[in-house]
Amino acid sequence: MARYVIDAPTLLRLIDAGLHVHPSHQLVAPSSIRSEALELLLADVRAGKRTDAAALEAHERMTGLKMRLLSDRVSRRTAWQIARERDWSTLRDAEYLAVTRLQADALVTVDPSLAAAAREVVAVAAIDDLLCAG
Repeated sequence: MARYVIDAPTLLRLIDAGLHVHPSHQLVAPSSIRSEALELLLADVRAGKRTDAAALEAHERMTGLKMRLLSDRVSRRTAWQIARERDWSTLRDAEYLAVTRLQADALVTVDPSLAAAAREVVAVAAIDDLLCAG
C-alpha cells in the first residue's frame, strides 16, 4: 500500500473531476485539510465560480473521501522545524511536508509553488499516481 499526502487544492481537484483514488492507496493529510478546502469553496462562491449549492455538494463529497487525518505533537513539531529551517512565515505548507515526512511515501499537490518547495524536503508524486481507472 502506498500512502500519499494531499493538500486542499488537490482534494478539490479530485472531487471536482470525479477522480477515484486507487484502492491500494491510502490518503493522509493534516487535520486542517477539510477546513482549508471549505475556505477555497467559500472563495469560489464569493468570486462567482460556484453556487452555494454546488459548493456545499462539493463539501459533502469531500467529507466522504476516506483520509487519515493527523494533528499530533510530533507532526506539529516537525512542521515547526521545517518552517524554521526554510524561514517560512506560516506553518500551512510545512504541515503538509511534515505529515509526508512522517507518514507517507510522497506528497501529491496541484499547487506548483508547494510542489517546488516540497521537492527539497520530501518526495513529490503526480495526481495520476493516485488514480484508478474509472
